[in-house]
Amino acid sequence: MQTFSKMLSITALAASLAFCMTSNVFAAPKTDFKVAWSIYVGWMPWGYAADKGIVKKWADKYGLKIEVTQFNDYVESMNQYTAGAFDAVTLTNMDGLSIPAAGGVDTTAVIVGDFSNGNDAVVLKDKASLADVKGQNVNLVEFSVSHYLLARALESLKLTEQDVKVVNTSDADLVGAYKTADVTAVVTWNPLVAAILEDPTAKKVFDSSQIPGEIIDLMVANSDVLKDNPDFGKALAGIWYETAALMTADTDEGKAAREAMGSASGTDLKGFEAQIAATKLFDKPADAVTFTASPSLPKTMDLVRNFLFEKGLLGSGAASADVIGIEMPDGKILGDSGNVKLRFTETYMKAAADGSL
Repeated sequence: MQTFSKMLSITALAASLAFCMTSNVFAAPKTDFKVAWSIYVGWMPWGYAADKGIVKKWADKYGLKIEVTQFNDYVESMNQYTAGAFDAVTLTNMDGLSIPAAGGVDTTAVIVGDFSNGNDAVVLKDKASLADVKGQNVNLVEFSVSHYLLARALESLKLTEQDVKVVNTSDADLVGAYKTADVTAVVTWNPLVAAILEDPTAKKVFDSSQIPGEIIDLMVANSDVLKDNPDFGKALAGIWYETAALMTADTDEGKAAREAMGSASGTDLKGFEAQIAATKLFDKPADAVTFTASPSLPKTMDLVRNFLFEKGLLGSGAASADVIGIEMPDGKILGDSGNVKLRFTETYMKAAADGSL
């Protein structure tokens, strides 16, 4: 009986050890991460950083593996992130709220990279005044930042969307569409704006520099992934600020970087530098922290969430723009504090500014 009891004890001990070992395996921190990005002037540094070993350098520093994947379809990159196939993705503040956050994925803005300062524009054919948009068909990607820009442009004239007719058009088709006789007004972003403006009939009548700080470009990550793996956020910040400093440097190396990014985005050095000039790029982390902590951000997100609610893009059955909570860096929340799904934080940008990455 004693021998049997000992055997039971040994068996129990072995089972306990096995359980502990299994628990430790499952509790091991995640070390492999996947990041998605798509073509836009403010996001080109991610592809360049991957090509030049900057991603690997920062991943190695924290004992991580970071795989960076380019998507030619911006919406698909966000859908893949929302589905859980990627840990982080580049997107705008508006799209972050309408796609992953509205889809139930708690998402944190790790890096506020830039805001559009002229890269998004309303273009009319043979008309030089924004007021001439009244009564026209306007071709744009429906429910995108272009749609938001049009709404803000119309507000400046005390007009509404009832005064125009929106024609949903894929971004891949907009340049070609403009060349047809029946398309007289388009809203889009660079490099498409630059291509359309090459036509002598094209007149830019409103752009994002007239609503500065409202169309914001971000690198976001899944909040749960980030909470469990803060080194992933630190690595992303390290990658961004090293590459952004290189991109903006007045050196041969900086010029080579801009040439490479321009080529990768379908333009040349001159074209790419023109896009940079229409972008408020936060290449210095202290500037990004100041912008993110400013009282203008909650005001912008209030405008954005109300636009999305009016378009029915905050989820079916949403009773108001308050349905999704948006947390600001100071902890204040716009909307439902019990359903926070989009968060802005200074944490990683501040670590870069303090030199503590």
